[in-house]
Amino acid sequence: MRFLHSMIRVRELDAAIAFFCDGLGLREVRRYDNDAGRFTLVFLETGAEGDTAQLELTHNWDQTEPYDGGRNFGHLAFEVDDIYALCERLEARGVTILRPPRDGRMAFVRSPDQISVELLQRGAALPAKEPWQSRPSQGTW
Repeated sequence: MRFLHSMIRVRELDAAIAFFCDGLGLREVRRYDNDAGRFTLVFLETGAEGDTAQLELTHNWDQTEPYDGGRNFGHLAFEVDDIYALCERLEARGVTILRPPRDGRMAFVRSPDQISVELLQRGAALPAKEPWQSRPSQGTW
């Protein structure tokens, strides 16, 4: 058995792609538009060698209200090369770092559709540093 993908529903496809591709660094590998069903599926992956798992973004064209239950989904988790650099990049894009990487190991953010995303430092934790070390958590993740 192998893991194929996780699917999340997104209300604003462009905002979700900006977050996951431009912010987190995933890449779009395929897209399927279904006119009759009025939906688009976009599949993203990390591009890392040997990593075949994908994230499926489902955009229902007629969805006007925000989806609820994002916290009930749990979270997506990504292993990252430099947690500080990624959090800085996300913050520069306007993403709130809900659980800062105070320990050099773990952070949490939310996508535009309020899906919780865990970021974990690859290998050993990085040495603690400011401004992250003293920044408190906020909200829920």
